[in-house]
Amino acid sequence: MKLYISSDMEGVAGVTTWKQVDARTPHPEYSTFRRYYTQEVRAAIDGARQAGVGEILVNDSHGPMHNLLFDELPTDVRVIFGNRKPYSMAQSADGGFGGAFFVGYHGAVGDENAVLCHTYTPSVIYEVRVNDVVCSEATINAGLLGYYGVPLLLITGDRTTVQGAQRQMPWVCGAIVKESIGSFAADSLTPAAAQALIRDAARQAIARAQEAQPYRFTPPVTLDVQLVTAAQADLVATIPGFTRTGGRSVRFVHAEFPVVFRAFVATWRMGAIAG
Repeated sequence: MKLYISSDMEGVAGVTTWKQVDARTPHPEYSTFRRYYTQEVRAAIDGARQAGVGEILVNDSHGPMHNLLFDELPTDVRVIFGNRKPYSMAQSADGGFGGAFFVGYHGAVGDENAVLCHTYTPSVIYEVRVNDVVCSEATINAGLLGYYGVPLLLITGDRTTVQGAQRQMPWVCGAIVKESIGSFAADSLTPAAAQALIRDAARQAIARAQEAQPYRFTPPVTLDVQLVTAAQADLVATIPGFTRTGGRSVRFVHAEFPVVFRAFVATWRMGAIAG
């Protein structure tokens, strides 16, 4: 099997504050948690390999998307680094993969008891719905994978994140590395314990891969986004194909989910530059 891994950082064991995951204005703790992040991704790779997986592509999907310590990963994996990718956290997740892992993921904007919960860009996105389904990053990213026939097999993060994904995709294995206490506190496993849990869950996920299903949105696909401000909606509504549905809300409809996904990427990138 060829495996795709999309990795984020807010769902890593012990993470409870933005300074631990901010590469742009690095706090001393960032270097520590960058290492824990890399080790959790490595644990997922090792577990998958123990279960017989061959080729692996890792997409560093956090923030500026160049956080993984490259030399701490196996020499035979490939890694996508860098920002402004057309498909962002799901870049290159096409039909060549037998399954996918989401490592270090976090809850959706507005989730209760989900450390650092947000959906892509917290200063821009207030809520995202696809075909009236409220979406976390896991949901919308799994939808793009599902379009290409690739099922999500494993998700790791806090309990809210893992169980939220499993409600939408019951076949997904989960590794709960922490219990969030509100938005900025958690009861967490130690790094070593979290890595062991992820390794075991990865093995189980590959063993159960035949039970998994691609997560798909039925076309025509309707994207509804509530922005944080009306000024952001003003700007996004100028993109061809978008319609204004309220003071802070916009809609985009298309038959093909990859087009909808790229429209969503355009939404939060355009919204970020609104005055």
